[in-house]
Amino acid sequence: MALSVLDEELIKVANLFGSEDAVAVVRSLKKIGEATDEIIANDLKTVKEVRLNSVRKILYKLYDHGLVSCTRVRDEKTGWFIFYWRLQPDQLDAFIRSRKKRALDKLKQRLDFERNHTFFVCKTDLDIRVTFEEGMESSFKCAKCANQLESSENAGMITVLEARVQKLEAELSR
Repeated sequence: MALSVLDEELIKVANLFGSEDAVAVVRSLKKIGEATDEIIANDLKTVKEVRLNSVRKILYKLYDHGLVSCTRVRDEKTGWFIFYWRLQPDQLDAFIRSRKKRALDKLKQRLDFERNHTFFVCKTDLDIRVTFEEGMESSFKCAKCANQLESSENAGMITVLEARVQKLEAELSR
């Protein structure tokens, strides 16, 4: 069965929330329409074993991000509340946009940091990368091996960050 673009995006987002179990919950909910957590867990038993507690955690995560909604009904016999869950596919675009905006903000902060700092690296341990200020504090000596730190060009990193920022800004302007 071919998935629509919306279904594919929904599956990708579900993967962010709990990998295979979240994908299984979303697929089950899409198939059933509206269901309780217990109905979803029972439906999943035919595909894979997902504990009821895990189903609830996934549903709450999806609910926190507006991707599912629920209706609360009081059980006449027990007096307990029963939650009926349903997907909110119309909220998917808003969720994706908010994630992209958050990523864009972080990329802009990193780009600003890269532009406004000079970096030094250790030639023996390439994992060591410090700002000018940190290098001054250590007399430009590597904290691990005590070798002299050397100036490092970050123009490549700035170019990559600028490209990513431009791409995200273009996507968000649509």
